[in-house]
Amino acid sequence: MFKANIYTERREQLREKIKSGLILFLGNQESSMNYPGNTYPFRQDSSFLYFFGLDSPGLAGLIDVDENRSVLYGNDVDVEEVVWMGDQPLLKDRARQVGVKETYPLDKLEKILRQAIRKGRRIHFLPPYRPENCLKIEKLLGISSSLVPDYASEELIKAVVAQRLIKSKEEIEEIEKAHSLTYEMHTQAMKMAKAGVYEREIVGQMEGLVFSAGCLTAFPTILTINGQILHNHYHGNVLQKGRMVVNDSGAESSMHYAADITRTCPVDGKFSSPQKEVYKIVLNAQKTAIELMKPGIKFKDVHLKAAHTIASGLKELGLIKGNVDDAVKAGAHALFFPHGLGHPMGLDVHDMEDLGEKYVGYDETVKKSQQFGLAALRFAKPLKSGYVLTVEPGVYFIPKLIDKWKEDKKNTQFIDYQKVEKYRDFGGIRIEDDVLVTNEGARVLGKPIPKEVEEVEEITATE
Repeated sequence: MFKANIYTERREQLREKIKSGLILFLGNQESSMNYPGNTYPFRQDSSFLYFFGLDSPGLAGLIDVDENRSVLYGNDVDVEEVVWMGDQPLLKDRARQVGVKETYPLDKLEKILRQAIRKGRRIHFLPPYRPENCLKIEKLLGISSSLVPDYASEELIKAVVAQRLIKSKEEIEEIEKAHSLTYEMHTQAMKMAKAGVYEREIVGQMEGLVFSAGCLTAFPTILTINGQILHNHYHGNVLQKGRMVVNDSGAESSMHYAADITRTCPVDGKFSSPQKEVYKIVLNAQKTAIELMKPGIKFKDVHLKAAHTIASGLKELGLIKGNVDDAVKAGAHALFFPHGLGHPMGLDVHDMEDLGEKYVGYDETVKKSQQFGLAALRFAKPLKSGYVLTVEPGVYFIPKLIDKWKEDKKNTQFIDYQKVEKYRDFGGIRIEDDVLVTNEGARVLGKPIPKEVEEVEEITATE
């Protein structure tokens, strides 16, 4: 964990933004896999980690805005639990590590909250994403579990989003630690991309590197020869010569800061001419987008610039026709690039997605589009120094989507469907890096992972 003063300062900064009342942060519980004693790997709630830092189940944090107090609630292990878990530090000692002086047993929390409610005090909490936390809030506050999300504090959501979006020096260091592991994952995968190898063999090697470092993956690994499926978690295919492998994966640091990288490489180390042409279009779009990023520019405009770059490249291949500006405005490029350019990243690989896209990625000045493709853009607001976002353009040939658009005669003035058919079995290409917005512009985080055509072919051809 960070030094105690960092957590103290975070809580104080939050307290200054909330007018009055109590701020409740529920930590996560262990979640059973198939019977109570057999649990999934524990992952603490990210906002609890951000403000209270303790990475273990069964905790709750309370900030009293009016009295300027921070309190941790949880239970110390008893002798019977020690038999199974070993001796554990006392909560009061762990609390001091994050700058909290007051601790109480967890069963005292309900009484404190009910007293506050009777006095007419506001209880602020974030929208829970786990059903068990909805049930906890029902018990603690008397709100029906089905209605709990409706009572989440918009004031708190906005304050937390504003605070967590700006990454400190210490947070950037953690993201780059995660990236160091992710570098190993991706270079190992490239070296293994040989015909006859199962996808799952590569995934096993990658995730083994993460687990052996005492860390977790930041999200379920996407590694597939069917890159036209954007979130393909199936790993049962055998790699074949002439195909490409899309690898979208990343590690968490030991403090749960994420990395999220995508690379696309050819099986056996050589792109075909069509693959190389499309790959260069995607790489050019990514580089162009990163060069454009700086404080004040809307990420929506960066996305649209990447879309324009892709459409221009596809026009050179004859797949898009007519005026490129008009094609992008009409959304014709989304047949090939149907997702957003990127998303914020930090303690969550999709940072704060649990708090609501309308608060994280949009605001009163930037409204969400309903146009196919652009509607999938998770973040559109103006950039600020300290933001970390992924930049991940792609080009995909999705047969069912092609058939649907063709049948509906959609954007026929911009799309040459006859030429598109020649790419029907192409698959997809995506290239993704994690980018820090700086005062001067933007910086790609971490040790560079091969992405130039020659670099990718060289490492993939390595025996």
